[in-house]
Amino acid sequence: MTVIRSGLSVAEPLARFVEERVLPGLDIAAEGWWAGVAEIFARFAPENRALLAKRDALQAMIDVNPTLSGDEKFLRDIGYLVEAPAPFEIGTRNVDPEIATMAGPQLVVPALNARFVLNAANARWGSLYDALYGTDALPGVAKPGGYDPERGAQVIAFAKAFLDKAVPLNCWSWGDASCPDEIDMSIDDRSGFVGRNGQNFLFQHNGLHIEVVIDYDHPIGRTDPAGIADVILESALTAIVDLEDSVAAVDAEDKVAAYANWLGLMQGDLEESFDKGGRTLTRRLNPDRGVLPGRSLLFVRNVGHLMTTPALHLADGSAAPEGILDAILTSTIALYDVRGLGRYRNSRAGSIYIVKPKMHGPEECAFTDALFDAVEDLLVLPRHTIKVGVMDEERRTSANLAACIHAVKDRIVFINTGFLDRTGDEIHTSMRAGPMVPKGEMKGADWIKAYEDRNVRIGLACGLSGKAQIGKGMWAAPDRMADMLAQKIAHPMSGANTAWVPSPTAATLHALHYHQVDVFARQKEIAGEAIPALKPLLTVPLAEGRNWQAEEVAQELDNNAQGILGYVVRWIDQGVGCSKVPDIHDVGLMEDRATLRISSQHMANWLLHGVAQAADVDAALTRMAAKVDAQNFGDPLYRPMAGNEDTSLAFQAARALVFEGLEQPNGYTEPLLHRFRAEAKAVAR
Repeated sequence: MTVIRSGLSVAEPLARFVEERVLPGLDIAAEGWWAGVAEIFARFAPENRALLAKRDALQAMIDVNPTLSGDEKFLRDIGYLVEAPAPFEIGTRNVDPEIATMAGPQLVVPALNARFVLNAANARWGSLYDALYGTDALPGVAKPGGYDPERGAQVIAFAKAFLDKAVPLNCWSWGDASCPDEIDMSIDDRSGFVGRNGQNFLFQHNGLHIEVVIDYDHPIGRTDPAGIADVILESALTAIVDLEDSVAAVDAEDKVAAYANWLGLMQGDLEESFDKGGRTLTRRLNPDRGVLPGRSLLFVRNVGHLMTTPALHLADGSAAPEGILDAILTSTIALYDVRGLGRYRNSRAGSIYIVKPKMHGPEECAFTDALFDAVEDLLVLPRHTIKVGVMDEERRTSANLAACIHAVKDRIVFINTGFLDRTGDEIHTSMRAGPMVPKGEMKGADWIKAYEDRNVRIGLACGLSGKAQIGKGMWAAPDRMADMLAQKIAHPMSGANTAWVPSPTAATLHALHYHQVDVFARQKEIAGEAIPALKPLLTVPLAEGRNWQAEEVAQELDNNAQGILGYVVRWIDQGVGCSKVPDIHDVGLMEDRATLRISSQHMANWLLHGVAQAADVDAALTRMAAKVDAQNFGDPLYRPMAGNEDTSLAFQAARALVFEGLEQPNGYTEPLLHRFRAEAKAVAR
């Protein structure tokens, strides 16, 4: 059922949500708001379509000349590459310190899951003791049956050794102090001491706070000579509430559910109750900790320019561009924060933070800048109140990154690399140039190092340091914290002042890296280094002259097929857009749509060039359907695929992602996923 608003056909659930839950508390008249919305769509929807048509035209020219897909002159001649702007610095103002002047972990969380959203928002502070005790960050595991003192001693020793390095005492080691008075007397200027919070000690190091909890009545504190019951770290400084890759939102019902959670965050009253061990628990937003924020600073990630939504149709009957709807509605909801109408403040600087993914080149960034101008005018906001984060995850954006930043130079607060999506676009752009190297070899390809290095150095050259985030991608294995501690320090060492983590626990552990590395000092060290040349970035990762072995091909197909099926079956059948999915070796990985893009494009590429045949792909999908079924045994909501290949919509969707991968725009998976999920929802009704 739809209703008409200013010539727009609006799904009734969306109209009711806007008119009953969003606008009244803002004292905005619905009639005027809808009229303004209609004007924005009338202006920007045709340009949105034209930008997508340009993507297709550029791809068509590359497809005709596939051997030139890495040739700089050719790419300039066709307009894929543009001239870099003259040296400049971004002019973004009114940016919160969590983004501009602090360095620390960042969470990404699906907007449709209220419990996860609340956990992410509350991940600003985390217990180091808990993070160490319950993970493999330290060798061994806790003995079952309650608290294990031996494991506890191991955790406490690690935590106090960390304190000795981050906030050293003058006369004592943290491990030797026998009472709070000895700690108090030993504090000196090196320690970054901020003050006492009751009995607790509060420190600041590399911009991040550390709270040493003193509590002799606590089970841990009563066994500690100095009464130390815990060490609390400032952890996830920022979090991204995601409407894009980590959600399965295919209709008005889904969109309203996601918007409602964003509204609950901005109003401060979002809560979620759930059963745990026979007890009902309720999650709510944490209050502030005195003068310090109690919650992560929240971004919202809108969808990109590609998809349209059935939640709203334009006057000509066409489905509205979903990204335009997201920009309007998420910004309108954020007015609760900008005007101070919520229970808590998100941005104390009065800004709205929107991450914009999957933009192709500076024209599309300029389109977003103009769109945000129009939304600000609709909401009567000062110019550049709405800030933008640019995901550097498309080849055309990577190759023109400085020009992309320049297009949004007065509102940019974020650039971030994304290996999986970026690799998917790398494959699709040069699909016809030849077979690609196996997926596992991609991380060693020349273009990857150039991509990661250029992102940081171009960001620094454009003046992002001290004004915006330069980010790095996700650690996908939430159960492998020891490996994360060993490897993810590379992100702050690279000069990135944030990087993605899969859980609040991982955020607390990753925070240790920002105590080990002074990121802003590191940025100064590398700021004068030359930006890597464009040529390595454009080097296509082809497997030239490779003598493919049947076993090697089968293993690669199985790996890709299992990854696709394991994710797609939850997306299509259960509407789960992000979850811990076992890989082919039964290691749980946090997966979203980017996983599908690289895997499906890789299989499509090998099919196109005869490395694998259709029968090989079908055999791999069939084999891996049985494996994924076994991995999900015990899930009461799971629908087996093996033996049901002809009727399983999930299996059919996975197959289509490969066999129709060549035709999908830029190799994106959304069109197929949305089609099959909508069909699954219709069947369920």
